[in-house]
Amino acid sequence: MNADRIEHFRERLEFLAKEIKSDLASNSDDAGIVELDSSIGRLSRMDAMQHQQMALELKRRRENQLLRIENAYKRMDEGRYGVCGKCRKPIDEARLEVFPDVVTCVSCS
Repeated sequence: MNADRIEHFRERLEFLAKEIKSDLASNSDDAGIVELDSSIGRLSRMDAMQHQQMALELKRRRENQLLRIENAYKRMDEGRYGVCGKCRKPIDEARLEVFPDVVTCVSCS
């Protein structure tokens, strides 16, 4: 992969990281503790707890994606970006356009 394409993917990763950090900052209150308040009913409390768990899982996934982005930066610096981590064959650029933080090619994933 040439230097221009690497720079293109670096910019895509930077944009994606900014988007994730912004999303995490704006949704930080969703994963808060569900208060045991007598003003809401049992079903409403269960709904709030389910919403909390979904928010926590989304936060965990976004944080993992940030780690994958950091690893992609490291692979770029080492000259291994765009190469499958399992079979060592090039990853299709169309796949990298959709998932710039991906580590494996389609056949290995």
